[in-house]
Amino acid sequence: MLAMDAAVDRSCYTCRNRRIQCDQTGVPCAKCTKAGLECFDKRPFRWVKGVAIRGRMQGVSYDGNKPAKSSANGQLAVVKTNATRRGQRKKSDTFDITTPLPFLMQDPSKYMLDQKSQYYVDYFNDRICKLFIVYDSDRNPFRGLIPLGYQDPVLMKALLALAARHHVNTGQSFQLTELPAASSFQQANANRDALSFKQQAIEALTHALGDPIRSKKDTTVASIFLLIFLDLLESGSDGWNFHLEGAKNLIASTYLHPDCKASINDGPGQTVQEIRKFITKQLHFIETLGSAYLRPKLLSQDSKFDPQTMQCQESTESTETSFLGCPEFLLTVIQSLSMQRDGLAEAEWPLDPTTLQTHLKSTTSLVEAIRGFDSYAWASNLKQSRQSSPQEIISLCNLSESYKLGASLYARRIISALNGESTELDGLVTELLGVIDSLKNDSAIFKCILWPMFVAGLECQWQAQRDFLVGCIEKFWDITNCLNAVNAAKALQEYWQKQDLAGESRPQWIFSIGSLGRDWLWV
Repeated sequence: MLAMDAAVDRSCYTCRNRRIQCDQTGVPCAKCTKAGLECFDKRPFRWVKGVAIRGRMQGVSYDGNKPAKSSANGQLAVVKTNATRRGQRKKSDTFDITTPLPFLMQDPSKYMLDQKSQYYVDYFNDRICKLFIVYDSDRNPFRGLIPLGYQDPVLMKALLALAARHHVNTGQSFQLTELPAASSFQQANANRDALSFKQQAIEALTHALGDPIRSKKDTTVASIFLLIFLDLLESGSDGWNFHLEGAKNLIASTYLHPDCKASINDGPGQTVQEIRKFITKQLHFIETLGSAYLRPKLLSQDSKFDPQTMQCQESTESTETSFLGCPEFLLTVIQSLSMQRDGLAEAEWPLDPTTLQTHLKSTTSLVEAIRGFDSYAWASNLKQSRQSSPQEIISLCNLSESYKLGASLYARRIISALNGESTELDGLVTELLGVIDSLKNDSAIFKCILWPMFVAGLECQWQAQRDFLVGCIEKFWDITNCLNAVNAAKALQEYWQKQDLAGESRPQWIFSIGSLGRDWLWV
């Protein structure tokens, strides 16, 4: 009897679970090998929703040290068992359920990466995903890129480069005078990692673009998309416009297909179709807001790349799937103003009376459209996964107001140029500075308003206003660690210095804004 018990104890779990006698011939045993099954020594781990399979704790999950609550969003937890594969050394079976599970534990592909890459993937998940979105949530599309990255080396290298560069920037000060230098051993390593990953990403992307099949993959467009954000971290001027043009061309040739069907990936409830929508929409945001500060016609105006005509276009706005949260209505107005500015920059001056009146009427109608936009109604009607608190609605309203006032200043400067007058806009500037000040304690929103802050800076006449704005841009840097913030402050200070030396009482920046030295992206 004792011998029989000993034999049973040496049987593999897989055979015992199948209710057959294990032959115990080796590791794995012959019966598991013949059946094509994994031979486990003891009961394996099992992934479930919540911390228990059954009973009162079924479906319950833990978020850090917060009280337990039902896991409506499908948060995964692990049930402790004593699982080891036969032939492997047994590791500790303990697991603290009060520790929040990293999101990426859900994907076993993670463990195919080396330790350094795993670290940066976790860094991307924890820091980057919430940085480039208004409100972080389970719907965050950046996290949907991580599972795709496991299957595509181009996207993975771009993802790792983004995480490593941000890690380097976190150790720098706002007063830095050049690209980040390593101030510690860890930063030196991170800097080397960032440069290495970027080089590998560019090389891999070059090979992918040369392949007619790989060049049309969603992951290739997503890789270029991430490289734009990498440029924001590195400077905000070194290549974002080239990446944008490349991504636009790929989207126009790939996504504008009559049969735009979604396919499910391995991510957290994301579909390839949803990621397509997100990337296309955010590229449109970047193109519109970026071109307003660039030399006229630097970016192409390709009608094929128009989110309004995309068959995969979202119909409802949401700050949980938006990089900046600028209302789409105001974005359309800003795009029209930018095109108006470009047309005037290339026109022969002085304009004939008919052309002048046409431009004045068009720009004035845009000013009226801006004035009629209801920011509070927009903020109240946003589609969110949860109900917004009154304070969140106020913050979102102020976010909209910052872009509304910025667009209004932009439009009125076009009218000033058409009239040849030096219009006083102190009231609008003061109002915009007040809105910016009201958002300083809301980091989620404040990280989205560099564009209107730069418009305000171009209009600031008093030293107190300028000092306040530089302080706001420094706070933006503290939140984002994007080097384009440092360069935005430098560009404004150089602009103010030139303006003061020229003795201009009112700024006339609408046509000269693209000649600040480089092609900047202030978002």
